[in-house]
Amino acid sequence: MVTFVKNKSLIMEAILEPWPWYVCGPLIAATMFLLLYFGKEFGMSSNLRTMCSMAGAGRKVKFFDFDWKAQRWNLTVVIGAVIGGFIAVHFLSNPVDIDLNPTTVASLEAFGWDNVGKSLVPPEIYSGDALGSIKGIAILLIGGFLVGFGTRYAGGCTSGHAISGISNLQIPSFIAVIGFFIGGLIMTHFLIPLIFG
Repeated sequence: MVTFVKNKSLIMEAILEPWPWYVCGPLIAATMFLLLYFGKEFGMSSNLRTMCSMAGAGRKVKFFDFDWKAQRWNLTVVIGAVIGGFIAVHFLSNPVDIDLNPTTVASLEAFGWDNVGKSLVPPEIYSGDALGSIKGIAILLIGGFLVGFGTRYAGGCTSGHAISGISNLQIPSFIAVIGFFIGGLIMTHFLIPLIFG
């Protein structure tokens, strides 16, 4: 019985640790190979289009008028992301500090952020108080609009382009991913200081 408890403890410890790149990378590659083999494309933003089409938006807007039943399989991605996120946060999270660069910590603390690196989602942006403020609502509305516009304009989201598109060796996906990184740098170095400074 002692051996079983010790082995169970070791297994749980292994599960709670982040998986290394040499496990995750091949799993992503294998998933993409299977999707390509079966003629499917992966992406989160396409699910929103599918859900809108399911709700009848195709009667009003031509963009949503397509055979959504052929895309039902992709909705499992959204369901899996929600369920997997819940399981990860509530059952598989190992409460350890995030090892951030000291310069990043100092920059965020200068904006008045407390406990930097103590959680994956900073309460200064994601807490009920922050989301209930005028600034929080503005960030949600403007950010949501920009994400929706950018996804439509780029013909896909970060997961669709960076994983599926690059796996297909599509030049537009390479360009989109470069744009995502440039956008991330602009957000980090210019917009976050402007919003929270």
